[in-house]
Amino acid sequence: MENQTKVIAERLKMARHNAELTVVDMAEAAGVSASEYERLETGEYDFSFTFLFKCASKLGMDISELVSGSDPKLSFYNITRAGEGMPIRRRAGFNYRHLAPLLKNRMAEPFVVTAKYDPQLEKLPVALSTHKGQEFDFIISGEMKVQLEDHTEILHPGDSVFYDSGHRHGMIAVGGNDCVFLAVVFKGEAEIAEEPVMLPQTAEKAAIDRHRYDDCIYHRFMNEELYPDGRLKGVSFNVPENFNFGYDVVDELAKKCPDKRAMLWLSKDKEEIDFTFGDISRLTNKAANFLMSLGVKRGDRIMLVLRRSWHFWIAINALHKLGAVAVPATSLLVKHDYEYRFDSGCINGIITTETDGCAEQVELALDGRTTPFLKILAGSKRDGWHSFDDGMNAASEHLERVETSKDDPCIMFFTSGTTGYPKIAMHTAEYPLGHIVTAAWWHNVDPEGLHFTIADTGWGKALWGKLYGAWLCEAAVFVYDFTKFHAEDLLPMFAKYNITTFCAPPTMYRFFIKEKLEKYDLSSLQYITTAGEALNPEVFNKFYEYTGLKIMEGFGQTETTLTVCNLFGSNCKVGSMGLPNPQYDVRIVDADCNETKPGEVGEIVINTEKGTPVGLFGGYYRGEAQTEACWHDGFYHTGDTAWRDEDGYFWFVGRVDDVIKSSGYRIGPFEIESVIMELPYVLECAVTGVPDDVRGQVVKATIVTTKGTVPSEELKKEIQTYVKSHTAPYKYPRVIEFVESLPKTISGKIKRNEIRNK
Repeated sequence: MENQTKVIAERLKMARHNAELTVVDMAEAAGVSASEYERLETGEYDFSFTFLFKCASKLGMDISELVSGSDPKLSFYNITRAGEGMPIRRRAGFNYRHLAPLLKNRMAEPFVVTAKYDPQLEKLPVALSTHKGQEFDFIISGEMKVQLEDHTEILHPGDSVFYDSGHRHGMIAVGGNDCVFLAVVFKGEAEIAEEPVMLPQTAEKAAIDRHRYDDCIYHRFMNEELYPDGRLKGVSFNVPENFNFGYDVVDELAKKCPDKRAMLWLSKDKEEIDFTFGDISRLTNKAANFLMSLGVKRGDRIMLVLRRSWHFWIAINALHKLGAVAVPATSLLVKHDYEYRFDSGCINGIITTETDGCAEQVELALDGRTTPFLKILAGSKRDGWHSFDDGMNAASEHLERVETSKDDPCIMFFTSGTTGYPKIAMHTAEYPLGHIVTAAWWHNVDPEGLHFTIADTGWGKALWGKLYGAWLCEAAVFVYDFTKFHAEDLLPMFAKYNITTFCAPPTMYRFFIKEKLEKYDLSSLQYITTAGEALNPEVFNKFYEYTGLKIMEGFGQTETTLTVCNLFGSNCKVGSMGLPNPQYDVRIVDADCNETKPGEVGEIVINTEKGTPVGLFGGYYRGEAQTEACWHDGFYHTGDTAWRDEDGYFWFVGRVDDVIKSSGYRIGPFEIESVIMELPYVLECAVTGVPDDVRGQVVKATIVTTKGTVPSEELKKEIQTYVKSHTAPYKYPRVIEFVESLPKTISGKIKRNEIRNK
């Protein structure tokens, strides 16, 4: 208790300083002398509830922020069981006995209420009503069924509920006996925290707007269970033992719809090439025969460094057909990157291009190597390299099916971790099926349309949106092999090529909204999504304002497929990651692997007690210790933290190691970054914790300003004041550093550890 008192006292002192209030100011608000307040703020004496409540009110904080170090996050209701104490409300038509005329500092009516048991009522829907204010009910005897909007709870003696009575609610006695409960009704307008903006998408609209996939090939491998309103409830998979995407999807589509467009490819010089499913099947057979003639076989690991060249789609499916392992990698690699990857991944060969100097860097990495290594060049010719184009063109179109298994290694990704060397996530041949939900329920691809995902083929996101899911839904993909991203270059393409669905990282949308979007015709777009980093509400709101389109956020990792998301038909809460993908059993747990309550921050995990779900990786290649570190206690641990609200929506906080601990508060960087990014002169920012002798850590913001902005002490103060006024005062950055650029991994993730260690 003594240690807890000191922690609360330190929070109180920090909050007072942040609010720029004096001891006298606080003493007057708390109704104590200045000397008494100073003694209480040292933590030498325990506080009364009244003292803390008055202090919190003066500071503009919820009392739970002082007591627990965590700001309240739920906006609707919260059930608390016996022994814990807590909140909820009442309904007219019951017998009430008034207990007291007033509760201090607010109008209140406390009652003992008797709800008569009526078996007929249990057969009927609970009658719902609303009234202004808040209410607290505590069960004394009997049992009560409480309905709050769509949420239903059974309360027993000792349980309690506190809620905003402006929401629809109702209750009846159940269990065969009358229910007696204490009800405290708080009259007047309730002081409710600002709620996330809800953008409803009705079931009727969903039925009209969701594309029909009734005859799509993915139904051979995945069954869907739907809610009555058409939303996705659950999935189950039927995976043949010898499943192989190259044969069972690509070749089957070539039989079913050989002339249907599979890909529209655009070179950096705007050269267009259309590929049908018949073309893809034929070319992958030829490429597989060519690779087989060079000795490539089942289990061989072949790296693909092809940026956005059309050769990637041919090469990866040719490797699938041979049972070889495709190892996508980015064209930004240099000599030492290749050396590490060749050795750690036991790579047998590479297919690459001369773009970005890739072939030259590979040769430097292989200099002095004595073991056999296959070098294949696509798009051009080079001494000492096999020509992919010549070899493929000369090979036969006929390919006998190679014996493979759904459990064979199929894909290996080098993860772009922000610390240490990249790990190697290994997926089996089932992995492509893990993207059906991604395409059908998140991207909402149109089987008769054109889907565009911005991603380099060196990263897992390319396979999320540029290959597997789209083709399983029989939708064509649009690929533009640009050298450098320019919003004004891409925006005209939506109308020119009639692009219907689109996915890009939030950064790309941020660049889009800096353009004058009204100059561009985006009317072909039906649905848009984002992933790769947390989506700032500012970006969502501005893009919605310009286009009327809602950016549906999704979350996943190289090790997984889409994990938490805003699926088609769901309500979109701005700033939320969404709900768990029904494909996985996703939870938020504390350090002891116990599931957290709504509003509590914990780590996002996937339950694997019943086996590895389709889409989840099988472990890190040659990394047993790394696998054990993230896969234990029946869960795969993502290393990302979040909290869930009373509707089950997840809200991103940050990486486990990124959470800032200051004077007992746990502060997530994303919330502060989102606020800072609202400022028009901020281009990028990263929030981290830096050591502090008194507080343990304080918040630091490392900021890149827009062109023409001059960093200054006045600008720092302006940023600090803005954050103070838009979040709890204790979260503002005490340290601000302006830099030219932020340190990032090859995949563009901010290296927070490098900033912390600076």
